[in-house]
Amino acid sequence: MFDANFGVAQLFRDYCLDNPLFNALILIYITPPASLMTDIRAINGWKAALGELQVRVDRHVFDTWLKDTRGLSIDRGVLLVGVNTPFSIEWLERRMYPTIRETVQRVVDGALDVEFRSTPVLDTARSPLDPTPSGAANSRRQGQSSWSGLHRHYTFPRFVVGPSNRLPYSAAKAVAETPENAYQPLFIHSPAGLGKTHLLQAIGHTSIERGDRILYVTAEQFTSEFITAIRSRTTEDFRAKYRSVDVLLVDDVQFLAGKEQTQEAFFHTFNDLHNSSGQVVLASDRPPREFSDLEDRLRSRFEWGLMTDISAPDMETRAAILRTKAGHMSVSLEDAVIHHAANYPYRNIRELEGCLNRIVAMANVYDSPITMDLVAQAIADLLPSFSQAAVGPETILEQVCLRFSVGRDDLVGASRKRSVTEPRRIAMYLMHEELSMSDTDIGRLMGGRNHSTVISALSKVTRSLDTDPSVKNHVIAIKEALLAPITN
Repeated sequence: MFDANFGVAQLFRDYCLDNPLFNALILIYITPPASLMTDIRAINGWKAALGELQVRVDRHVFDTWLKDTRGLSIDRGVLLVGVNTPFSIEWLERRMYPTIRETVQRVVDGALDVEFRSTPVLDTARSPLDPTPSGAANSRRQGQSSWSGLHRHYTFPRFVVGPSNRLPYSAAKAVAETPENAYQPLFIHSPAGLGKTHLLQAIGHTSIERGDRILYVTAEQFTSEFITAIRSRTTEDFRAKYRSVDVLLVDDVQFLAGKEQTQEAFFHTFNDLHNSSGQVVLASDRPPREFSDLEDRLRSRFEWGLMTDISAPDMETRAAILRTKAGHMSVSLEDAVIHHAANYPYRNIRELEGCLNRIVAMANVYDSPITMDLVAQAIADLLPSFSQAAVGPETILEQVCLRFSVGRDDLVGASRKRSVTEPRRIAMYLMHEELSMSDTDIGRLMGGRNHSTVISALSKVTRSLDTDPSVKNHVIAIKEALLAPITN
């Protein structure tokens, strides 16, 4: 009598287990994808490190090189971090490796090393928009939309409104929803990290939903593309790209200062869009009147429409931001914890969000509930308690002198040696960024220098932060020294 179970088992052994092709297929089938093999500790540990790095490094550096990275695994004392391109690996290893490694060792494990691997991830929020056919019924320009370059989370519903940003928020909504009745241009300015870019890109998202063609760029991108167009003799393509959109969003326009040919190109771009009812929205870290080396005709156009500024959020707004962001992360926080976390002396929203990221990541790493003690531990290394009385202009001068080994009299004196002028400019920059001092007050403290000298110094340091790693390293080191715990 034929044993069915035996017969099936025999067939399986003869024709399946001994078949190399079958075995290969089985291995492929039962082996989980790399994403499922990712070490949870690596994911959470790297998120904690990113929370600190978001506070420590320049916004553009973080957004460009670190924001989309992810922890992959921890093996044999090495944290493997995934990045999107091989070029990112080269840049991070050459310019940021010491800072990244030191942060990982402090936040995750003091014995860890860090390696980077290229593992591209598709970001649908940055894909080109589909072409839109032209039609006689629509008087607005139609055709192929330009690459938006918008972050998917920078939308109006995700923007927390408070007393410090209500006017710019309302103006941005008006521009996005009824551009024909709004401001031309809308100019938003504030120190770094308070939400300018968020509002700019929120306008972009809403405009896309309306069917408008938008282009979001930084002034540095505009400059780079303009130079490339001149060298490659493709200026007509450059003009067509920038003058055939319905909404042009330009971030960090302060970088146009000192670039005469680029200002000329932007002047004509602005005029063409204005004459054809295109909307222009600009963002900067200062109002146009404080720009150095900016043509008067361009400055006047920047001031044509509505200029509005964003100031630092108050306690209630900071708490609302934490509550909203925690909700988006599906993290439940008690009100007491939220108010405790919001009570630290943050200088901008980026620091606030970076600290929340670190709090959540540390809770995951240690498998611990988010308590006030955990909040204090997570934030202690990033934002130690300090007061404006303790950290003032004299403290900045002291730290700059220590960093560069120069005397205070030389720093505020008349010497034009490079060994003195560079520290002097950095001191002015830090007073402006960290203490929000006016240009007049900075000039008075720095030996009675005039308004234009201070503005020029600020512009030079701002440009150098993106082009000169040594300047960035000096600024970061001095900021860290300013934030060091104060001992009595």
